[in-house]
Amino acid sequence: MALAPYALAYRGRILMAFMALTVAAAATLVVPVAMRRMIDFGFSVGHAAAINSYFLAMTGVVLILALASAARYYLVMTLGERVVADVRTAVFAHLTQLSPLFFDTVKTGEVLSRLTADTTQIKAAFGSSASVALRNLFLFAGAVVMMVWTSPKLSALVLIAIPLIVLPLVAFGRSVRTRSRKAQDTLADASAYASEIIGAMRVVQAFTAERLAIGRFSGEVENAYQAAAISTRSRAVLTAIALFLVFASVVGVLWLGAHDVVAGTMTAGTLSQFVLYAVFGAGALSELGQVWAELVQAAGAAERLGELLGERPAISAPARPLALPEPARGAVAFEGVTFAYPAQPDKPVLHDVDLAVKAGETVAIVGPSGAGKSTLFQLLLRYYDPQFGRVRLDGVALPQADPKRVRQRIAVVAQDPVVFAATARDNIRFGRPDASDAEVEEAARLAAADSFIRAMPQGYDTPIGERGVTLSGGQRQRIAIARAILKDAPVLLLDEATSALDSESEKAVQAALDGLMTERTTLVIAHRLATVQAADRIIVLDDGRIVEEGTHEALVARGGLYARLAQLQFRDAA
Repeated sequence: MALAPYALAYRGRILMAFMALTVAAAATLVVPVAMRRMIDFGFSVGHAAAINSYFLAMTGVVLILALASAARYYLVMTLGERVVADVRTAVFAHLTQLSPLFFDTVKTGEVLSRLTADTTQIKAAFGSSASVALRNLFLFAGAVVMMVWTSPKLSALVLIAIPLIVLPLVAFGRSVRTRSRKAQDTLADASAYASEIIGAMRVVQAFTAERLAIGRFSGEVENAYQAAAISTRSRAVLTAIALFLVFASVVGVLWLGAHDVVAGTMTAGTLSQFVLYAVFGAGALSELGQVWAELVQAAGAAERLGELLGERPAISAPARPLALPEPARGAVAFEGVTFAYPAQPDKPVLHDVDLAVKAGETVAIVGPSGAGKSTLFQLLLRYYDPQFGRVRLDGVALPQADPKRVRQRIAVVAQDPVVFAATARDNIRFGRPDASDAEVEEAARLAAADSFIRAMPQGYDTPIGERGVTLSGGQRQRIAIARAILKDAPVLLLDEATSALDSESEKAVQAALDGLMTERTTLVIAHRLATVQAADRIIVLDDGRIVEEGTHEALVARGGLYARLAQLQFRDAA
């Protein structure tokens, strides 16, 4: 089981739980012996003192039983909580290491379902279910041993019946596991859809598509209910079979034992002792039947988590990564790069691209939508590897370097900036977690974000909502720019960094970016050509190929694609 190492990390607690279980089971199994002696020797004239001593001893046994059971419950339940906390942390940490390719193909809601609902199911298994299962397993084993010791003849009947009880449990358990896995998968689909709709609620309401969304979600929930109902029905059948077989065997044993008492081959106390052990064993076995279904259900959740933990990142560091040169220069090179996204391997986005960017140079990348501009950034950040050619940073081919070291040297401002459900300060500090408050505020000032942040109710400590919902598009963009300024990386990637700003803010932010770009290698994607006229070079991409290269003036004079784009934009602006 993929989750076993998480439990085995707490061997000491497991050992203490087993000791408590052993003591509790032993205390329980002593009770029938005392009952036998009391019935056979205590219920007669002159044995009042013996009765008192028996009951006093039983009180002591019950006290031990209570304390041991409490210790067992505490140890097992806290073990379950601890293991699940570790699993959740490990799953989340593993998710952060997976490549974008994984997130391109999986639904976010499904991943969240595994991280929350499935781990909760595991908690029940490691906690209450495991506690009940272990207690009854110990009790059943002890009861069987004591039954054989008390009456081998009657025990033979019980032992013959055990396979008839266990085999249906195993058979139905497999069915329950399959149906439980299906129910969890269906619930994950519903969670994925809900997550997607909630994240786009403004769009749903703008198109008055509430009824459509409700209908779709209702259908997903109904599917989840039907799958859960089928799984529960299997568990109910399993429970009924287990209870009938278990207690039918007890009735049979009691019938035979009664005949032996009448025949004088067994004392009433011995039969009472045996029956108590049989009831203990039967009760333990029936509870094991019920808990077995819960454990099997948890096994389905464990499978799903195991699959997630078993995912290997498509992009990872080599066994012996090459160190990037120090100090960092920021030289970037694309050498014969041809690339197609894994989802569409037969449709290359870039074709044999050669591009060298010197340290400290500012290069603008322009072209029609879909030309492959943003893909260059994705490859430089090594979210993907090209099928042909290579990308270099400071002379080192990216597959030979540690991706984390590569990304540490690159700051990004995206066209659609990501803002987290945290404070303004924490969002900016995401660029450099060890930055001081003063450094955070200076970065915000340089990004023209300081004034609007200070105007918020709690200033820099104001929560700005999930995805920065309380901010305008321009404000989110300035938060992202402040984050990049704070990172202070040698390579800067600007993907339409000022697209969401009004004219006044754009002028202020552009001034900040001009300062930031000084002595840094900067790649700028822009559709608004007015923002890139001062670039050292302009690269024109069309259909994944570099079709033109030069300064603004040279490209306009050439009369090619750039000149046509510039003519359209500047004529519209006029």
